[in-house]
Amino acid sequence: MVPLTDHSGLSPERRAALERQLAPLTLLQDVVRWGFASKPPRDVAAVVVQDEFTHDVVVPWEEERYLVFDTT
Repeated sequence: MVPLTDHSGLSPERRAALERQLAPLTLLQDVVRWGFASKPPRDVAAVVVQDEFTHDVVVPWEEERYLVFDTT
């Protein structure tokens, strides 16, 4: 399961639903496909390079919230 750190104060129910939705996403390719399959489609908004091996991939989620996936 993808570890989820919530900085936006989701309710326990919404957090559990998001965790279930993100659970199958194990590769960056999965994240991109999930984003484009969403209604409305979500594209990668930014990639933040941490070092030569680690990048944070930012995807809009809902309202003014974003999901940030740590990739290596």
